[in-house]
Amino acid sequence: MNLPNKLTVLRVLLIPFFVAALLWDGGENMTLRYGAAAIFIVASLTDLLDGKIARKYNLVTNFGKFMDPLADKLLVCSALICLIELGEIPAWMVIVIISREFIISGFRLVASDNGVVIAASYWGKFKTTFQMIAVILLILGIESIKVVTDFFLWTAVVLTVVSLADYIAKNHKVLTEGSM
Repeated sequence: MNLPNKLTVLRVLLIPFFVAALLWDGGENMTLRYGAAAIFIVASLTDLLDGKIARKYNLVTNFGKFMDPLADKLLVCSALICLIELGEIPAWMVIVIISREFIISGFRLVASDNGVVIAASYWGKFKTTFQMIAVILLILGIESIKVVTDFFLWTAVVLTVVSLADYIAKNHKVLTEGSM
């Protein structure tokens, strides 16, 4: 197993530790919440690193193509669901974000069946960046920067919808014509 794939696996393995630290004592233990934020940051950075290393050293594998986006979704969705439980984010926002991920995954599956690979867009990358920053800020729960946290959260939701619309507009032929 190459280094990018090991980083992807590490990201998945960090999720239970992240969830445990965030939800321990109902999320009231700020030391553990800071630990959860640190774990989330490390896991998020592995996402950045694995892709860069894989492309730079031509270490792209089918395992990586499959697991990297799955690991990202598992990490972000786990965080968002935990934040609902802690009362830090409205459920409807998480439903919008997770729904987008299911729709995109479905599109990619259909495209793959037709031999078409659909790359991530810049909108999707911006969305992921804003989601990860929003999650970190929500975990930290610093009241004095609530306006900043709200900005990143709302921007993440808007970018989620925009990236979905862009994705559908660019790839609708996958569903309507069977191929692109």
